[in-house]
Amino acid sequence: MEGTNPVNKKLAAALSGGAVLVLALTGCSSSDDNEKLDSWAKDVCEGVQPQAKKIEAANAAIQKETSDNSTPAEVQKTDAKAFQDMSDAYKAMGATVQKAGPPDVDDGEKKQKDAVTELNGLSASYASLRKQVEELDTKDQAKFADGLKDIATELNKLSKSGSNALKTLEEGDVGQAMAKQPSCKSASVTPSAAEG
Repeated sequence: MEGTNPVNKKLAAALSGGAVLVLALTGCSSSDDNEKLDSWAKDVCEGVQPQAKKIEAANAAIQKETSDNSTPAEVQKTDAKAFQDMSDAYKAMGATVQKAGPPDVDDGEKKQKDAVTELNGLSASYASLRKQVEELDTKDQAKFADGLKDIATELNKLSKSGSNALKTLEEGDVGQAMAKQPSCKSASVTPSAAEG
């Protein structure tokens, strides 16, 4: 079973290294009252929280499979399901932000549109990773390990490029309104990104 595990660890590291970026807001509070914006933030946070939990669970499943001495077939099955779950979750988040409409801030419409585009893009990327992992040859240990390396590389790219529009959406008043929502405070998936 040697050969798979170090690569699996690489895959898990790539995932936990920020590929899972979900509204990493901490309790930065705002004294401004903007009922419209608060209501928007509440809708978004409540819609996003279950999806954030789904992504967290998918991430945990990959981590667990990595720490066990699993066969390539088991790793493939777990990873494929996890990537599909992540893809569904990002798609649902995109739908939540779309449905909430533009936040009541300057450039709200552009920020909303960019965030929806980004979330849908992330959804498509994870769906593509699922396909990639399903096509790996589980009977050939070395080939399987190489395939996982490629997937880890893709995940690293995703983690670096995936969060710009979301960060922009969460800047300023929007971020402060979201930080006031209990459901957003607990929607943070990556503790390392939670700087408020």
